[in-house]
Amino acid sequence: MLVFLDYDGTFADHGMVPEAHRQVVRQVRAAGHQVILCTGRCRASVPTAVLDIVDGLVGSAGGYVEFGGEVLADVRFPEPTARDLLRVLDDAEVLYLLEAPDAVHARADTIPPLVEILARTLAGPEAAREMTAAIQPLDERPVRFAKVSCFGAARPLTDLIGLAPAEVALLPSSLPMLGAWAGEWYLRSVTKAEGIRTVCQRLGVGVDQVVAVGDGHNDLEMLHLAGTAVAVASGPPELVALADLVIPGPEQAGLVRAFTELGLTRSTVR
Repeated sequence: MLVFLDYDGTFADHGMVPEAHRQVVRQVRAAGHQVILCTGRCRASVPTAVLDIVDGLVGSAGGYVEFGGEVLADVRFPEPTARDLLRVLDDAEVLYLLEAPDAVHARADTIPPLVEILARTLAGPEAAREMTAAIQPLDERPVRFAKVSCFGAARPLTDLIGLAPAEVALLPSSLPMLGAWAGEWYLRSVTKAEGIRTVCQRLGVGVDQVVAVGDGHNDLEMLHLAGTAVAVASGPPELVALADLVIPGPEQAGLVRAFTELGLTRSTVR
């Protein structure tokens, strides 16, 4: 089986992965299954210690795919689309991060408030350091990015939808405590489901052999695609409605229950 695992709110609790989750992922892999992290985060924002215990990565909500050390996809905003979106965000005084696989970029004057917000919303200084260590100040050169994560604005981000380029869409933030002034802008053509299809095609595996686990709006397409869909109970109702199994969140080690009930810790899957 191929297990695609969301990060924030599913594998990690406010940026920290419970030891029970690390152990059960090792058990699933030892049983002969492959575990791929499937996250809205870009590669640069995922701790190396987490990448070391999985088989691959679908990052940037489907825009970046890496498996077995090979990059299978790296989709970024076209330059005109990027320019037009950033003009809208700058006019609205949005605090944002431009996420690329190798680094996260922000305007230099916004880095201190961004670091402060992340320190408040992530669980402890270690998680905040891991998230902010990859941030680099923007210079005059255009940055090719895969996604834009927003953490504050002078007005709700939904007010900007009509001003943004038609090729992009807005999702609520994976940090819901930040409210309507936070969210993620992404290319409409890019989803986690597309990233999963890329891995399946590379391995010659059908989607019926996919187990997908998630808790957020950007997990809808992947749970709809997967042969077995698992949702965290705190997720949006439309996500939970897609689930074959509903589990507690990472603060209650929900993955241990999921993988045990599905038989993934054994070599024979139920």
